Amino acid sequence: MPEFRMIDAGEATIRCAVEGEGPLVVLVHGFPESWYSWRHQLQPIAQAGFTACAIDVRGYGGSDKPQRVEDYAMERLTADVAGVAGALQPDRPAILVGHDWGAPIVWNTALSRPEAISAVAGLSVPFTGVPSRPFTEVFTEAFTRKNRFFYQAWFQKVGPPEAEAERDVRDFLRKFYFAISGDAPAGAWPQKAADATLLEGMVDPGEFPAWMSPDDLDYYLVEFERSGFFGPISRYRNHERDFEWLQAFKDRKLEMPTLLIGGDRDPAFTVFGAVADPGALMRQHATDLRAVHVLEGCGHWTQQERPAEVNDILIPWLKSL
Repeated sequence: MPEFRMIDAGEATIRCAVEGEGPLVVLVHGFPESWYSWRHQLQPIAQAGFTACAIDVRGYGGSDKPQRVEDYAMERLTADVAGVAGALQPDRPAILVGHDWGAPIVWNTALSRPEAISAVAGLSVPFTGVPSRPFTEVFTEAFTRKNRFFYQAWFQKVGPPEAEAERDVRDFLRKFYFAISGDAPAGAWPQKAADATLLEGMVDPGEFPAWMSPDDLDYYLVEFERSGFFGPISRYRNHERDFEWLQAFKDRKLEMPTLLIGGDRDPAFTVFGAVADPGALMRQHATDLRAVHVLEGCGHWTQQERPAEVNDILIPWLKSL
């Protein structure tokens, strides 16, 4: 196990799992995960000559869990990442790596604080620039008005989504993890009416794919039984706040070295089917995109489903910087 440190990031205390010495690499997870989603990357990055630091995003695990929806706005989460980086390595810019929601968090940390970040990599979610309208408007138009379920619309309701997830945390995690993994068959993420709940129609796979062992699932189970889901789900309730904050940076691009990794069975990688070529879109907003790697057969949980492949891409990129 890595060394755990509680870091005062300014607005929040963030739990960090730290290994190694050298230039700082901060690893930021997505939903519903924790520092533990980077368990296969920490030691290899440390052995490559870096300080590897995987955080619990606020609301998760051992980090602070404020009780207001607005506490989970992108402005706050980027401040946490920058605060951790500044505390651990105050004398030079940090390297950031994020997955799922962690990818927008690190993209936007670099966008808003380019002087503090030397390079940034994203797994699963490409950088698509400063939005021209809140994402709530996008999914309302594309899904809700057509009576189609979209999980982020379900997450807008404070209370019912948390209750559904917390009723049986193991059941929730198994179904959610499996449904958008590379091992899931067609239909594992069911099509349903807009007024459905997230778990309606989702299946438990029985024997789970080998990339998520029973011990791995037990670790996540304990973390979410302790933390609950209000903070993690509230990330989705800040699209309007995020839109307003990001407008201050609409004329910027990412100019530091960037890297993009995704799976060809990951719906988030193509922004739910709206983007045919994530790399081409990202190059419009990032001037030094060094490479785009698409992992065949990989689903949403990139660094957990394909740890060796991700490490074989990520570590040479880190050494090249």
